[in-house]
Amino acid sequence: MNGVVIKSTGSWYIVRTDNAAIVECRIRGKFRIKGIKSTNPVTVGDKVTFELEENSKNGVITKISERKNYIIRKSVNLSKQTHIIAANIDQVFLMITLEEPPTSTAFIDRFLATAEAYHIPVVLLLNKSDLESELLSNKRTVIIEAYTKIGYKCLEISVETQLNIAPLKQLMTGKVSMFSGHSGVGKSSLINLLAPHLQLATKNISEQHKQGLHTTTFAEMFELPFGGSIIDTPGIKGFGVVDMNPQEVDGYFPEFFELKSKCKFNNCLHVNEPDCAIKKAVEIGEITDWRYQNYLQIILDDETTYRTDIYTT
Repeated sequence: MNGVVIKSTGSWYIVRTDNAAIVECRIRGKFRIKGIKSTNPVTVGDKVTFELEENSKNGVITKISERKNYIIRKSVNLSKQTHIIAANIDQVFLMITLEEPPTSTAFIDRFLATAEAYHIPVVLLLNKSDLESELLSNKRTVIIEAYTKIGYKCLEISVETQLNIAPLKQLMTGKVSMFSGHSGVGKSSLINLLAPHLQLATKNISEQHKQGLHTTTFAEMFELPFGGSIIDTPGIKGFGVVDMNPQEVDGYFPEFFELKSKCKFNNCLHVNEPDCAIKKAVEIGEITDWRYQNYLQIILDDETTYRTDIYTT
């Protein structure tokens, strides 16, 4: 039997079959995908083949079809374990907020670089855009102008006021989309607005630490009433990139990729090399300084400097 994994709890996988039946499945023994080392060999979005166990309604996954793509992250804690977030995605909506909780550009750029590496389009959703202050307005302008300039679509939204929800639905119709971002940015609240029948649990921001509280425990795929599906993912604090050779990282920064052929050396890392087109572009403001600093963090494998105020000036 064939189906798609719509939820993974670590030991059990909920599969929706081609005829819309729901079957709980597991994997037998060690099940590994060639060339991928991660904590989860099977993930939401995987297309699988399974067999029903004898005298049981449960199944055993026997095969994972080749993935169109997937997005993977490395834990930023001491374990450094890698985890595949989801597979076979048409697009990702990275939800960001400028306060309560603030999303750093370091986090954004690590996520974008990973998505570029696996050829997954990303739309930046600036949630809580109904919150008004001169500082927040300036921050939004900086973010939108910077990322729009290099080719990313940005959409200001508000769950509270339903700002731009109709255009968002148009972007999602007929596609497999994934929501990602920190805890507290409003992923579950937005899904409830898009698909009210789901009634996903939500929690308020922690007043003590001004950070989000986890509500989504496991990644899960839901069908949308207007067509298409959405993968909701647990909030993530940090986003470590996986198996990126420093020589290839500039290829995942679109504005770097356009200029790197003008560097004096073909293997230029854009750090201390002479006649570097990237560093010159930073000096004249053609490339934003904080994007360059975030690039350096990735190639130096430095996950300690998650600044949240990098774009406040």
